[in-house]
Amino acid sequence: MSDVLEQLRRLEQSTPVLVALFDASDRLRYANAAFRAAMFIAEGEEISWEEMVRRNYHAGRGTIINTSDIDEWIVAHRSRRGKQRQKVFEVDFHDGRWLLVTQTVSDDGWMLAHAIDVTAFRPDEREMRLARDRAVYASYTDELTGLANRRFVTARVADMQAQDGPGGAFCLIDLDNFKTINDRFGHQAGDTILRDFALRMVQQIRRADCFARVGGEEFVLTLPATSADAARLIVVRILAVVQLARPLPERPDFSYSFSAGIAQSRPGDTFTDLYSRADRALYAAKMAGRSRIHLEKDMPPPSIATLG
Repeated sequence: MSDVLEQLRRLEQSTPVLVALFDASDRLRYANAAFRAAMFIAEGEEISWEEMVRRNYHAGRGTIINTSDIDEWIVAHRSRRGKQRQKVFEVDFHDGRWLLVTQTVSDDGWMLAHAIDVTAFRPDEREMRLARDRAVYASYTDELTGLANRRFVTARVADMQAQDGPGGAFCLIDLDNFKTINDRFGHQAGDTILRDFALRMVQQIRRADCFARVGGEEFVLTLPATSADAARLIVVRILAVVQLARPLPERPDFSYSFSAGIAQSRPGDTFTDLYSRADRALYAAKMAGRSRIHLEKDMPPPSIATLG
C-alpha cells in the first residue's frame, strides 16, 4: 500500500490536472504543482480561499473575476461555495486557458477540487456554456445582496435532511425596525444596511452553512449537523459583531440589530416545516424586545386558538 500511495503522490504532482483540498474552514491544506502554479501558491502555503482570491484579483492573475467590487463578489460566491455535494462548472484564466472544475464536498465540510484544461474542446460552444452557467447562477442569487435566495436555500435544507447522522439547525433572522430605518433614512440607506449585514454574516459562518435572503429584511441560516443550542451560541456571537457595525458613514452613531428564531430539524421536515417553527420563535424574540435569539424548544406548544 505504501508503494501505491507513493506512486499516487508522484503522479499527482506531475499531472497537468489541478488538484486542491480545502478544509471545512475553506483553508487550502493540499495543492499539487499544477494548482500552485495556476493560482500562484507557494509550496506548503496554507492560504484561505478568500485570501487566495483577493491576492490574485488585485494582481490581475489566476481566474478572471469580472467585478469592480471584490467584496461583493466574495459575499456572493461564499454564499454558495461548498454547499452542494458535487458541483461542475467552467472558469477562464488570465493566461487564456479554460478549465472545467469539479468540486466534491464531504459530510464534514472538506472539499476536493479537480480542474482540467478544456481550452481546445469546442471553443465555439464556450460562450453558450458560460451563458448557461450565468443563468443558473442568477436563478439562485438575490440581486441586491448577492446572497443565495429562497430557491437555493430550500434545496440546501433538503440536502441537510438527506444526510445521515445528526440533523441541523434552521435560523430565521429578521433585521429589527427595518421599516422605520427605511422611513427615516431612505431606501438607499436600507439597501446599504442589507449589504453590510450580508457581508458580516458570511464572514462569520462556516462554509458548510448556508445563508440566504428570503424576503425584504428576512434571512435564513442553515447549520448542518448542529444542535439548536450550538446554533444559538453562533448567532449570539454574530449579533454582537453586527451591533458594533456602523454601516452609514454619514451617520457614525447609527447601529442596527436583528432578532432570530431557531428550530431543530427533525426527520421528514421540509423547508416549510422548519420555517414555520422558526417563525414562531422569531415572533417571540420580537415580542420580548428585539435583538434576541429564541429557540423553538423553549416555546410553549401552540394553543388551540393559535392553531384554529
